[in-house]
Amino acid sequence: MDGSVDGTALATQVCPKEQQMVTHRFERKTFDREALETVLRRRFFIAPAFEIYGGVAGLYDYGPPGCAMKSHLIQFWREHFVIEEGMLEIDGPTLTPDPVLRTSGHVDRFQDYMVRDVKTGACYRADHLLRDSLESRIEALERHPSADPEGTQRAAMETCLQQIEEMSVEDLTSAYERFDIRTPETNEPLTAPYPFNLMFQTQIGPTGAIPAYLRPETAQGIFVNFRRLLDYNNGRMPFACAQIGLSFRNEISPRAGILRVREFAQAEIEHFVHPERKQHPKFERVKDMELILLPRAQQIQAASREDMRPVRMRADEAVRQRIIDNETLAYFIARTQIFAQMIGILADHMRFRQHLASEMAHYAQDCWDLEVETSYGWVECVGLADRACYDLKAHTAASNIELVAYDKFDEPQDETFLQITPIKRAIGTRFKGDAPKLLAALEQLEEADKTRIQHLLGEHGECQLGDFTITKEMVTFEQVRRKIHGCNYYPSVIEPSFGIGRLLYCVLEHAFYSRSGGDEARTVLALRPAMAPVKCVILPLSKNEVFEPVLRAVQDALAAHRLVVRVDDSNASIGKRYARADEVGTPFGITVDFDSLADQTVTLRERDTMEQLRGPIQLVVRGIVDIISGCRSWAELGASDSGLKSFIGQQNTALVEDRRIVESTS
Repeated sequence: MDGSVDGTALATQVCPKEQQMVTHRFERKTFDREALETVLRRRFFIAPAFEIYGGVAGLYDYGPPGCAMKSHLIQFWREHFVIEEGMLEIDGPTLTPDPVLRTSGHVDRFQDYMVRDVKTGACYRADHLLRDSLESRIEALERHPSADPEGTQRAAMETCLQQIEEMSVEDLTSAYERFDIRTPETNEPLTAPYPFNLMFQTQIGPTGAIPAYLRPETAQGIFVNFRRLLDYNNGRMPFACAQIGLSFRNEISPRAGILRVREFAQAEIEHFVHPERKQHPKFERVKDMELILLPRAQQIQAASREDMRPVRMRADEAVRQRIIDNETLAYFIARTQIFAQMIGILADHMRFRQHLASEMAHYAQDCWDLEVETSYGWVECVGLADRACYDLKAHTAASNIELVAYDKFDEPQDETFLQITPIKRAIGTRFKGDAPKLLAALEQLEEADKTRIQHLLGEHGECQLGDFTITKEMVTFEQVRRKIHGCNYYPSVIEPSFGIGRLLYCVLEHAFYSRSGGDEARTVLALRPAMAPVKCVILPLSKNEVFEPVLRAVQDALAAHRLVVRVDDSNASIGKRYARADEVGTPFGITVDFDSLADQTVTLRERDTMEQLRGPIQLVVRGIVDIISGCRSWAELGASDSGLKSFIGQQNTALVEDRRIVESTS
């Protein structure tokens, strides 16, 4: 057995006592964000990119531990979704031609609203600045209630805060004027809010003739490959395809560390399903699961954002009451909740918030966000949406390539349809070289369009079809009956979209705490063992080379299970070396002492309980592997017949003289 992780086991590897202990560590109002950020910078989890040149806002480097955690998170995501759900996976380019993103709507609508300082030109995202300003004023009123004795100012600001997510540019402009929002640094006036497109534009080729963008999401690469994916899947529906990769957004004012950046890792799933059959074959496995939901009704009824309280509801009940639109969407919400807890998000500090009707695109059926509570507030980490048939229909219309699936009937069905037959001579005489375009347009007409054209030609003798004016002499109509064995349809798309960096940061906040130790508080990252960048630190009592054979044996045993380990043979005390390992989330420490030289046993120390067990090297390594893979918890390891015993103290004192070990009873 190696160090790989079974996702289902990992989700439940924390025993109830340990889970309760972890849950009470994170408190938003008292969380020491500065201490965490100091650790992350000092131990090089993350750091501003190009820092020696002053850095660039919104760009970060992941150092060795951050890179390892990010890789683990992506690995677990792939195992939990792609492998367990039998999904397909692709990897497409980040450069995307203009027509693709124009068709998807990103060129025209992928934007935030911005305001500028009229004197300095400094830019701010309009909704963020409005929220920050109002929250700051509300805090000031709490300190000085006499400034608003009737509470009318606070009530107006709280109402505005509830509406920010759904504000149009006109609403934002009105709010800026009403509350006289100014620059936070200089109190200077601001411009009115205006749209700013968030995509990075570029050109492909030396002549710059092909306009393109760095992709703002990975989803479009899946949509444009739908025909190939369906063919690869032997035409079977439903199916899902995933893509993991970098996306880019030219954020107006990046802030909050890696929560809002200009280049980020994204993992997206497009689950294609018949629009009238959105049941999921594995829904039975999650139907009894309690989902942590914040439906629209709870949001609308709440007096303020802070008063919004999620409800816990079984997945099948949420679907039955149509709180969640369909089984497939509910299934992915449940699987996402399992995944979030699996990587270390605390259940008491997460929720799935349903989009208000005003937030959703016109084509969307239902949308939910996994939001995680952090010291910055509630942060959107995953979006789950039923996008209906919009994407495939839009790309079909723009590319003239049918992105459809075929639904074969159990029994042939009789169908009556309106057949439109073009009179090619009349069309050719009238439109000459453009006649093929009109013929193609007539061929692609839907049944409703044919009926509409027949009605208009019957009443007026002519009608408009795109750029063409056709007359009743150019076409004939006939009702035709035929037997059909199936039909083409545009699949609906259920889309879970994960922000890897945001999830990673939330895991770090939820794992971070301080505990007393000696003369000072010691910081700890209580990461799930499988998420830890280093699984085990090996600590010899000293640098004396007499310990080398045992150190090599321990390293080789751990390496055989592909576990990342570090040896800390510095001159610091064992306690300080443990503290250094705890700070970066290393879950286990193995101490090699003089008894190890005599009997090949070592001491295993667990980070969170600080308890120690002792036993032979192979049994210690087996215990570490079992905990990381989710087979056993630390409590179970100590209680089971594992061959490991509670460590009381060293039984022998070893004196090293000229590489000889002389043992004496302690």
